[in-house]
Amino acid sequence: MATSDDQGQITIPEIIVTANRREERGQDVPIAITAMSPARLEQQGINKEQDLQASVPSLVVGQNGQGSRESNSITLRGQGATFQASPGVVVYLNEVPLPSGISLSQQGGPGNFVDLENLQVLAGPQGTLFGRNTTGGAVLLVPKKPTDRFGGWVKGEIGNYNRTNAEGALNLPVNEKLAVRVVGAYHDRDGYTRDVVWNKDRDNEHWYSGRIGIVFRPTETITNYTMVYGSYSRNNGAGLIHQGYNVDGLAGISMCANLPVGFVGGYSCDVYRAASEQAKALGPRKTAFSVDVFSKIETWGVSNTTDIELSDQITLRNIASYQKMKLDYRYDNDATVLQQHDVNPGRLPGPGAVNLPGTGIPITYLNETEPTSLIPDNLRAWTEELQLQGKMLDGDLNWTVGAFYYDQKPDGAQGSRSISYCPAVSTGSESCTASHARYGVSTVSKALYGQATLDLAALSPSLNGLRLTGGYRHTWDHIEGFSTQFNDDGSQPGFVVCSKDSALIVPEATALDACKFGGSQRTNSPSWLIGLDYRISSNILVYGKVSHGYKAGGFNTYAVYFGQGTDPDTRTFLPEKVTAYEIGMKSDFRLGSVPLRFNIAAYSTDYKDIQRTAGDYNPTTGAAGARTLNADARIKGIEIEASMRPFPGVELGGNFSYTDAKYKKYQYISASGTIACNGAVAPGGVADASCIDLQYVAPYIWSAHVAAEQALGNDLGTLSFFANYSHTSKQYTNAVDIPGREPGSMLEPFGLLSVSIDWRNVAGSGFDLGLFGTNLANKLHRVSSTNSNGSFLFSSTLYGEPRMYGLRLKYSFGGE
Repeated sequence: MATSDDQGQITIPEIIVTANRREERGQDVPIAITAMSPARLEQQGINKEQDLQASVPSLVVGQNGQGSRESNSITLRGQGATFQASPGVVVYLNEVPLPSGISLSQQGGPGNFVDLENLQVLAGPQGTLFGRNTTGGAVLLVPKKPTDRFGGWVKGEIGNYNRTNAEGALNLPVNEKLAVRVVGAYHDRDGYTRDVVWNKDRDNEHWYSGRIGIVFRPTETITNYTMVYGSYSRNNGAGLIHQGYNVDGLAGISMCANLPVGFVGGYSCDVYRAASEQAKALGPRKTAFSVDVFSKIETWGVSNTTDIELSDQITLRNIASYQKMKLDYRYDNDATVLQQHDVNPGRLPGPGAVNLPGTGIPITYLNETEPTSLIPDNLRAWTEELQLQGKMLDGDLNWTVGAFYYDQKPDGAQGSRSISYCPAVSTGSESCTASHARYGVSTVSKALYGQATLDLAALSPSLNGLRLTGGYRHTWDHIEGFSTQFNDDGSQPGFVVCSKDSALIVPEATALDACKFGGSQRTNSPSWLIGLDYRISSNILVYGKVSHGYKAGGFNTYAVYFGQGTDPDTRTFLPEKVTAYEIGMKSDFRLGSVPLRFNIAAYSTDYKDIQRTAGDYNPTTGAAGARTLNADARIKGIEIEASMRPFPGVELGGNFSYTDAKYKKYQYISASGTIACNGAVAPGGVADASCIDLQYVAPYIWSAHVAAEQALGNDLGTLSFFANYSHTSKQYTNAVDIPGREPGSMLEPFGLLSVSIDWRNVAGSGFDLGLFGTNLANKLHRVSSTNSNGSFLFSSTLYGEPRMYGLRLKYSFGGE
């Protein structure tokens, strides 16, 4: 943990980062960076994106209303993912952007956090140097590369919920030119949400992954690194918890009557009330699904990086990759035995297994839809990046130029089904038919970029320590997609109703063509950066920069307006653009013999055409769907990271962020009428949503940690202790509705405590023995809300992990 300099003074360890696409000390890079070492990732129990919550300033991670635990959408400085849009914060593995889903906001699969050299989070627009366009930032997962020393490690963990994890890595130097590193991981754990209908745990883990890295140096000037990875996950799905039905809304569309069960039987609205009461009685760790849900993820990819030193000053780099991702899932969005919104239903309870709530009437599900070979997300992506890096003016000018190409397309037919708005009295009957969807979205992005940093001392000695950085990138995006959606027509077997026009009834055999619509969007935009940084002393760096970023628009597979007559065209939506202003300081100094590190950044962001997805309704055709609205906002904030070593072997540190996000303009036409910031809005009127809080922004995020090490003497090893407490303030999750219109849309604030105690190199044996625990106070906290009370007429939520604890044993050998 703590290190010493040549004079024996305690120092703060450094992490080498690649924020400028070259290796540098984090304290020398004039942008806001949070970097974590492998040891710190292990101590904090960070195995996936969700675990980063509150460990990084201004960063929020959650499922964003989606019925999948694996959909860890990242929002940074108020900018993140939108349903059906490209991510605002891109996750990179080995400098390559991971593929992102369409039906779920997910990047890559499990296992990517194993055997990392470090993890870096870069805040703000990163489009000048990095592959995909980003408005919010980038998360860099840097895998350990093979080295010329034989060694490795293997680790096993056991814990509560029958946790059984195994990980390991082996480094094999074949000869002086070739080295190989093999990594593997297996995670298995019971779930913490019990499904009382299916008598099984939800929210469990079961996945394995592998990675092979090969470094080949045929000459002293050529280095080739090939990385192959793959992962497979299958679990029992997310344990959504029902929060309530919008009974007034259900009665308003004649799905029930506000009369007692004794008068109208199962048609009574009391059935919905009884279902909600049953869910309340079960509590937050039990649920009752009408569908046996699951989640399945398959990913694999290969990337190749070739570095050729053309001279002492110029290096040619080529980074190419090919990746595939399949996301298959089934979930019960309303989280009851009723069929208000069952996604990809395929296995339902047997006859009489459950009763219609509040009636005692056994339910027989006859409307089980046939399993299908279609996958909701079945994607392949390949990238190509050619880059030239160089130095001039005796090293005072560092520059990078390059070209980037990204191509993500469907890798086969994609589709899904759902049963929605089935009246409680008709639960399981064949009159409650499934809707079907077939879709595909292709994304092609091309870019040319360049960035340079000039030490102005090259112009005049009086400017020593002052550097100027400028960068420019131009991106061309082409988004193209199609969608076919239809519902079985219960009154005419063999016929379906097109979702794009609810009045259009066609034979099922012709539905794929008759109900199809498509759209295409071509956009291009510049991204740029200009900044100054000044090294006041060897340990204090101040900087200021202005950057402009861009995120492509997209195709809306749930459009119900197609630009006919005076109707808008909602098949595509606009790109986002952001201009960010940032000043900051990075400093290392001493109070006596005590080293301190204090980094601070303040920013203001002008955010235009923010993509916000909301429900939609076309009164002309009667079709319901979704659309992506656009808004403008101003986001300001401050971020602080600090640490100190008051005594040898002891570290105190933490971070703090404050995010002040306000809409400046947010108006849209409400097809069916609503209540907005400007009061009651009639159908077809203009609604103003500018008074609501921005989605997925926690104004205050902070954490504090203490770490300590003590050598035991007599070669017994080292005792290590780490404790971290993190706090996330309240967070609004609704895209468009004012507070109060959507129950549960405001996530409550929460704080989490984690502790790790390790005995390293036990008696010189190479073994590390550790105890760990996360959420030790067993804080019950919500991490997602479906926000479907106004659209699907119910509310449900996801809760975060309960207390997790266990024992780990790790053995390191060779050069590890």
